[in-house]
Amino acid sequence: MTTKQILYPNTKLWMAAIKPPMYSVAIMPIWVGTAVAYAETKIFNGTVFSTFIAAAILILAWENISNDVFDSETGIDQNKHHSLVNLTDNKPLIFWIGNLCLGLGLLGILAIAFWQQDLTVIGIILLCCGLGYMYQGPPFRLGYQGLGEILCFFAFGPLAVEAAYYSQTQTWSMTSLAVSVIVGIATTLILFCSHFHQVKDDIAAGKRSPIVRLGTQKGAQLLVWFTASIYPLTLLFVILGISPAWTLLSWVSLPFAVKLCRHVQENHNQPDKVNNCKFIAVAVHFWACLLLGLGFML
Repeated sequence: MTTKQILYPNTKLWMAAIKPPMYSVAIMPIWVGTAVAYAETKIFNGTVFSTFIAAAILILAWENISNDVFDSETGIDQNKHHSLVNLTDNKPLIFWIGNLCLGLGLLGILAIAFWQQDLTVIGIILLCCGLGYMYQGPPFRLGYQGLGEILCFFAFGPLAVEAAYYSQTQTWSMTSLAVSVIVGIATTLILFCSHFHQVKDDIAAGKRSPIVRLGTQKGAQLLVWFTASIYPLTLLFVILGISPAWTLLSWVSLPFAVKLCRHVQENHNQPDKVNNCKFIAVAVHFWACLLLGLGFML
């Protein structure tokens, strides 16, 4: 048994590599876009919805898997024991598993386009995939320039939510576009939090993440404003009549937001303590978006 196996039980490493909680990131834009479509049109196509969810999960799996592959080429993951490439020591296998996930995911979106006889949704999702590749893949690697959060916001916010809305209605909606801003911010929060514990590795690999650029203390201060913006925006959309009052249910996620901000404020420069903050951010994202969508359904 190696030292790595003693320190990190294999099951835990694999669970950390697969990141099951992270897949709410794929599901929530589809849920919110579909919920707004139902609220506005009373249309709900369960087959399209379930196909889109499955496809989104597969496409996110491709992003996560290929991220490990591309990061293994820069050396940034040499201390990341739960990297799929490090776990298997077989980069080509992981690369092709990722591509298989992408292919199957796009087949699901193509099925939706075929049912609708409309290529709009596949066009939007291909754009999302392009942004995902530019975040991590050569020669772009825009995440290494600190631009990952911007790409994440658009891919998982406006583009994904609008694609989900269109998949149900084959029309556009200013309401879903407005609400997608909240989904985009909540999703980007997770990526932003993932940088706090790996500043040394990022600097060594030349990755200029927002936390490397700002420093952990300023990053923690920005996180508070970033997280807090979700709640006034939700209230503003209700006041303006864009969203129903029921969407204020999303404020139930506020305790998770407070917990996240306090935890990062207290431990921003302690990697061993702050490394779980992205999972608190996942809880903020999950409950805020789940209840936002439920507010539209009600």
